[in-house]
Amino acid sequence: MAKENFCVARVETRTRATVGKFERHIERKNESYENMNVDLSRTPMNINFKGCGKLTYNEYLNELIAAGTVSLKGLKPDATVFDEMIMDVNTDYFEQNGGYEYACRFYNEAFHFAEKIYGKDNIISAVMHADELNVAMTEKYGRAIYHYHLHIMALPVVDKEVRWTKRCKDPELVGKVKEVIHQVSHSKKWRSEKAVDENGNPILNSKGKQIYHASYSVLQDKFFEHMQGAGYAGFVRGECGSTAENLTSLEYKIKQDQKRLTELSERIAEEQVRYDNNHDSFMTFSEIDSSGKKSMTGKFTVSAKDYKKLTTLAKRSYAAESDVRKLRDENRYLSDQVWTLKSEISRLKAALSELTEKCKPYLEALKVAPKAVKEFINGILERFKKQEKSIEYKPIPAPKSNTQERGKRSKNNNIER
Repeated sequence: MAKENFCVARVETRTRATVGKFERHIERKNESYENMNVDLSRTPMNINFKGCGKLTYNEYLNELIAAGTVSLKGLKPDATVFDEMIMDVNTDYFEQNGGYEYACRFYNEAFHFAEKIYGKDNIISAVMHADELNVAMTEKYGRAIYHYHLHIMALPVVDKEVRWTKRCKDPELVGKVKEVIHQVSHSKKWRSEKAVDENGNPILNSKGKQIYHASYSVLQDKFFEHMQGAGYAGFVRGECGSTAENLTSLEYKIKQDQKRLTELSERIAEEQVRYDNNHDSFMTFSEIDSSGKKSMTGKFTVSAKDYKKLTTLAKRSYAAESDVRKLRDENRYLSDQVWTLKSEISRLKAALSELTEKCKPYLEALKVAPKAVKEFINGILERFKKQEKSIEYKPIPAPKSNTQERGKRSKNNNIER
């Protein structure tokens, strides 16, 4: 069964004091990262849909405050000022639909969704990361696969009406709207919404109390509906606050570490057995000397454990001596072979030197007049071949036997008679 793809949008809060750490990660301002899977050679492929130039997030915020665009009035120094929205879909989803180019189009549309949520002017930075290696998918596909996701750093701004108080000199203005300021307020921006039915009536629980939709749950719904409406399909609505992609990679790493731990434990167990076996048959000189106890009769007694060790050591010692004898014999044989080879090499060198000396005149002549020497040698070889052809080989008659000689002499004697 194919794994289902999920789209996820989650929000993390940042203060003015803590945002710098996340800014360095998002904008890739560090030289190294805690996330070992960041491939800085691919960082130029990250897409900045919006940025604040050379300014830091806090410097950019200061300019907005100075211009009256936003206000931090009434907020404590450690209050939440920045929202980091992270939008994500399983890496496999992008690999199935075209990879990097498809991810660029997808997250460009996701950026427009964030503009609708926060307001175009309240987004400080929007960066699509394309340089974080997905280890699990890389092993699955057998090539480098990267985890595409979008970081949005925004200000949670709400419109706040400031009304005239009773201190106003004009009684008719009291209670009326004096001005509308753009107040940074995370709690008001992400206030839970009342649950209503098809007719707009409030939905109550069994106790008759109003049911509310958690703000982040509503965010998930809106993100899913927006991307579906823009023509992007093949995924379902993710769970609120889900980190499925990161968990997939984390679970993979945990499994790999567990596998390595199991292998290491097995190796340790094997080494322990080897150690125990060797230790059982290992004794120092002092232990050997003190292993026996002399009895009243002058005999020595040893414990069963020491006896086992001593007999094992004796067997090993005998086997070692046998091995040493074999090695010595082999060494002697090899030494003789080396000596024979050295003698043969010396003889061959002498023969080569003698042959070189004999051929020296010919070689020198060949350098001076190669053509003449070649013609001279060819002439000698031709005459030699002709001489071989002119020689006729006559068969040698077989010697006569003694019996034949005696027969001839007997016939001759009869004739003479």
